[in-house]
Amino acid sequence: MTPNRLLDHFDRISEAPDALPRLRRFILDLAVRGKLVEQDPNDEPASELLKRIQAEKARLVKEGEIRKQETLLVSEDEEPFTIPGNWAWTRLGQIGDWGSGSTPSRGNFEFFGGGISWLKSGELNDSQQLTGSEETVTELAVSKGSFRQNQPGDVLIAMYGATIGKVAILAEPAVTNQAVCGCTPFLGVFNHYLFTFLLSQRAQFHSASEGGAQPNISKVKIVGFAFPLPPLAEQHRIVAKVDELMALCDRLEAAQAERESRRDRLAASLQRLNQPADADAPAFREHARFHLRHFPRLTTRPEHIHQLRQTILNLAVRGQLVPQDPNDEPASELLKRIQGAKARLIKKQKDTPEMDGTGASLEVPPSWKLVPLIALGTWAIGSGFPKNEQGSQDGPYFFLKVSDMNLPGNEKYIVSSQNFIDAAAAARMRAKIHPPGTIIFPKIGGAIATNKRRILTRGSAIDNNCLGITFWPDLSVDWCYLLLTTLDFAQYQAGTAVPALQQGVLEQIPTGLPPLAEQRRIVAKVEELLALCDRLEAQITTTQTESRRLLEAVLHEALSRNLQVAQ
Repeated sequence: MTPNRLLDHFDRISEAPDALPRLRRFILDLAVRGKLVEQDPNDEPASELLKRIQAEKARLVKEGEIRKQETLLVSEDEEPFTIPGNWAWTRLGQIGDWGSGSTPSRGNFEFFGGGISWLKSGELNDSQQLTGSEETVTELAVSKGSFRQNQPGDVLIAMYGATIGKVAILAEPAVTNQAVCGCTPFLGVFNHYLFTFLLSQRAQFHSASEGGAQPNISKVKIVGFAFPLPPLAEQHRIVAKVDELMALCDRLEAAQAERESRRDRLAASLQRLNQPADADAPAFREHARFHLRHFPRLTTRPEHIHQLRQTILNLAVRGQLVPQDPNDEPASELLKRIQGAKARLIKKQKDTPEMDGTGASLEVPPSWKLVPLIALGTWAIGSGFPKNEQGSQDGPYFFLKVSDMNLPGNEKYIVSSQNFIDAAAAARMRAKIHPPGTIIFPKIGGAIATNKRRILTRGSAIDNNCLGITFWPDLSVDWCYLLLTTLDFAQYQAGTAVPALQQGVLEQIPTGLPPLAEQRRIVAKVEELLALCDRLEAQITTTQTESRRLLEAVLHEALSRNLQVAQ
């Protein structure tokens, strides 16, 4: 794997959700396994370097500079992976002097506000030039407390909670609290290589932590970690190559972020299409046409598809999805026929109120009519039905409950039921049988928020947790279904313990009524665009899967063949 190869594949690899974090982890993994740069036979082997390190440690102990700390040799069984022949296994406790900090008494104001940085684990953030801290302490606090006085170049690692494994290299003298452990590497250990190793082992440090609400990894465990020691010259080559590749990752990440930002801005502009707008505004219409024409290029994540579906539906019920045809019979004539049919069937009825000018939140084309929802049909009311009157065998009528809306099958139609009733039972219980084409939905409890809508395919009774609308025959049932899917009934629910929908509130929801011919054109266009959304969603899933597989292949190739990243 070379940088050029990585760049060649990155556009495809980057569609994998975790591509860049995995690449960074992989670079670190190669680095500490001796597979990132070539070994040089002229390098002094790590076995000789380790002898000098041990000699320096013994000298510092003898001179009282550090405390003596015995560490066991790394057995073959403990070696977590294979390293080059000129490397050596040792332990973190053998390659540096380790110690943690403390917290001064909060009750003594003389301990705080001095000139010494006092670091906590959340401040490490993998910095290689760490300076400053949120709080400082005084010389008095350091002299009275049990602090390790860290110096510039020391390597820090966090030991507590969510920050376990966070690391930093100090650029100034500092002390820490007890959640941070510091190390002064011995001569022959490049502090930036130690930093790289610790960074690569974050997951292992987390796995080794103990505790419940506040897990931690102790200093004893840290110093006992097996450490792969390369020759000193190779340590420097490794760090240089890691820095180079991490800088490449930074550039790739910035390019990816900019690309995603552009996509997000384009996707966010869809919100303009969901705002009230003048149906005749040329700018709005052009904006809508642009997005509908180009939205396959704007959709790269599943959340984009959800937003597009909502936008398509919102445009549809506002008269913005298909052009109006001046040859269509206007909706005012359609409404007259509906009211005539209603008069023949319902002797005592209220006049359908005009809503033009009152439903300001909904603007519709001139050929449409703005009417309350109830003007389009009659309520399908549910009622209780005793268990002994419900049958499990197939009968002439469904008896439907909210749970029937979750049965496998068509998402749009009710095609099966768990309970049936016959005509005699319906007559005994005075249950109203609602005709096919009635659209039902939950009216009580948490199911309201699911926004489920289902069309009846046979005559059915519904229980009292359901509500529905039987639309007038002069309307397209598919268009009525589309209309109801755009209405968020949850905002109309009342009650706290058991929220419920109130018919009197729902029936006054302002809705736009298009000419019948336009209803059919709208339904055809919506079905076409939603089918495209389905294909795009499948394509996104496929692309992410293929990107993940390609990423696995590239990483596997580099690891299995022991390839080195070269210029």
